[in-house]
Amino acid sequence: MPRSNSPSAPEPAVTGKAVRHVVCPACGGASIYAATNPYRPFCGERCKQLDLGAWASERFTLPERESDRSPDFEQS
Repeated sequence: MPRSNSPSAPEPAVTGKAVRHVVCPACGGASIYAATNPYRPFCGERCKQLDLGAWASERFTLPERESDRSPDFEQS
């Protein structure tokens, strides 16, 4: 499996368990999905910060629920 090119990506601990790799949602690179990776599911700090910035600048949004109220309803 290809390794992340992020210099801040942590190395997996040698525990005898298989290391699970996932695709980093920010850059598409390989990311270690384990407790030893403080940035999971991201490959490193840069990708985690880019994602946080996207949420903070509202580039990502959740869909707005339609109101259950009648459009003629007046709030007092």
